[in-house]
Amino acid sequence: MKILNTDVAVIGAGTAGLAAYRAAKAEGRRALLIEGGPYGTTCARVGCMPSKLLIAAAEAAHDAAHASGFGVHIDGRLRIDGRQVMDRVKRERDRFVGFVIEGVENIPAEDKLRGTARFLSDNVLRVDDHTEVHARSVVIAAGSSPAMPENFRPLGDRALVNDDVFEWDDLPRRVVVFGPGVIGLELGQALSRLGVAVKVFGLSGSVAGLTDPAVRAAARKAFQEEFYLDPDARVLETRRVGDEVEIRYVGLDNSERTERFDYALVATGRRPNLKALDLDRTTLARNDKGVPEYDRGTLRAGQSSIFIAGDVNGDVPLLHEAADEGRIAGTNAARYPEVEPGLRRASLAVMFTDPQVAVAGARHASLEAGAFVTGEVDFGDQGRSRVMRKNRGLLHVYADRESGRFLGAEMVGPRMEHIGHLLAWAAQQKMTIGQMLEMPFYHPVIEEGLRTALRDAAAKLAPGRS
Repeated sequence: MKILNTDVAVIGAGTAGLAAYRAAKAEGRRALLIEGGPYGTTCARVGCMPSKLLIAAAEAAHDAAHASGFGVHIDGRLRIDGRQVMDRVKRERDRFVGFVIEGVENIPAEDKLRGTARFLSDNVLRVDDHTEVHARSVVIAAGSSPAMPENFRPLGDRALVNDDVFEWDDLPRRVVVFGPGVIGLELGQALSRLGVAVKVFGLSGSVAGLTDPAVRAAARKAFQEEFYLDPDARVLETRRVGDEVEIRYVGLDNSERTERFDYALVATGRRPNLKALDLDRTTLARNDKGVPEYDRGTLRAGQSSIFIAGDVNGDVPLLHEAADEGRIAGTNAARYPEVEPGLRRASLAVMFTDPQVAVAGARHASLEAGAFVTGEVDFGDQGRSRVMRKNRGLLHVYADRESGRFLGAEMVGPRMEHIGHLLAWAAQQKMTIGQMLEMPFYHPVIEEGLRTALRDAAAKLAPGRS
């Protein structure tokens, strides 16, 4: 058994792990990066980038199919070549993954260790059966994996997770999607626009993780105009019949129906990759989901020398958050036992559907009833949105009733990725509604809709508070 000594051992070479390794090295410490799977981050390999490639193809198809609304007519039948679509998705995906791998290859060989790590104690790891690592501190950055609930396992290879979609050589004819969250709606809409017959089922009425009832209703209406979506579905039976998935369910019209699909895309969430780590051999306290309890500012788990960053901690599974957390965890692991909170940015989440969904700052559900006002704009008659024939959606901004400070926003509408960024910046700067209204707004732009919502909020605040 080989024995290695290091200052910081990092488990996982994804976005968080790479950031942690680089932060530790920047502090002048010895650092070891341990990875048991393929190099290449979740984002590049099976997440952000391949999904956006599929969405880009779907947007091209949708724009071509609806060009007649502008008086632009395409003669002949629109043809979508599924093999060409998936070939580009995989080629470009592999290109993005290649950039990540190139970066990993530039890391010195003595700083990398291949294999699956498990704890023997807080400061000792065993990697497969070949190496024992003794570290002053450890960063867990093992990532997460798509969850496959037990009731879908009898479907065998007809039940897929999002990772599987990006290995298709061609587009299927029919897909049923379980889970109207970010993954389910992004992929479901993209497949629908590419000619795949799609139905999306959910539970408890949830749509895109929105907590504002009015904004959620607007999102539901917009998506239901384009494809079948039942966020509070009554699925009576799911079974495999040959190479098909048969679903018996109660439709939106309350009639019982039975349909068959080529695949069931299960997008019901992700689970942290903790099982193989043997955390019971550490001193870490864990919550009811088995995730170590940790401080969100320092990423330190309890009073231990272990830090936890990225998707594996189950907090905010987004690339920019994973990068920030990796940097904070790596810096504190290098400086251990001296640790301090790192910069945590204002919350920002974007869903790249059409219309887009975004949440910036505080969510509606996290706010105290009666302590805030809501400013609103409906994009149905917003100027630039109508010009582009993208006039669907609703934006709500929330402001503290007493101070007038902007708290957060939930939105569905055109190009909300940009509005979301502006509002996240405003939240991080702790701006008031009045200060936001002092900023420039060009004409004609979608941001004028944001100004309408801000003005609405200002009118509802006490005099002098905006």
